[in-house]
Amino acid sequence: MKTLCAAIAATFLALSVAGCATTPPPVTYPDAPPKKQLDAKTQLESGRKY
Repeated sequence: MKTLCAAIAATFLALSVAGCATTPPPVTYPDAPPKKQLDAKTQLESGRKY
């Protein structure tokens, strides 16, 4: 019985400490590299103009 109470107390203590922990900062990924400009021939063949 004493062991059970100690285990419950230890579990409660661990959960209460974990509940007070701060959240980690959000992960930020570097920006994607800019898109490569299409040359005139590719723009004419594909119909895209950006």
